[in-house]
Amino acid sequence: MEMAHNDIIDLMMHHGIKPTANRILIADAIRKAHRPMSMTEIEDAIGSVDKSVISRTMALFRQNRLVHTLHDGGDGLRYELCHSSCDEKDDDAHIHFWCRDCGRTFCLEDIPVPVVNLPAGYEEESVNYMVTGLCPECRKKCN
Repeated sequence: MEMAHNDIIDLMMHHGIKPTANRILIADAIRKAHRPMSMTEIEDAIGSVDKSVISRTMALFRQNRLVHTLHDGGDGLRYELCHSSCDEKDDDAHIHFWCRDCGRTFCLEDIPVPVVNLPAGYEEESVNYMVTGLCPECRKKCN
């Protein structure tokens, strides 16, 4: 989903976040990546913002559900913008793919997360569905 600068501001306000210059810069870096990013990748993409500011901003984004967090196939945590139109139910959940060769994580937005019917007494808060393997680019290198 491609977003413009003003769309990011609207999305931030929808999630109850005041759109400051640094927050917009950080959200825009995540948007431009077109894939979930690690904290290090976000820091590298921005460069001009102190790491502690990025860390605090990401905590605010998580708290206000502006970003999804997901564990990649390695030992890292990745972030992507949440485009959900509802505060209670995440309606933009999708499958992710982690390439074990290049370490990139990809959004497979056309594949919805399968519904899981939990036993009585359990309450779902989030679902992360990660497929691990080789991306097309790395698979070509192996052949």
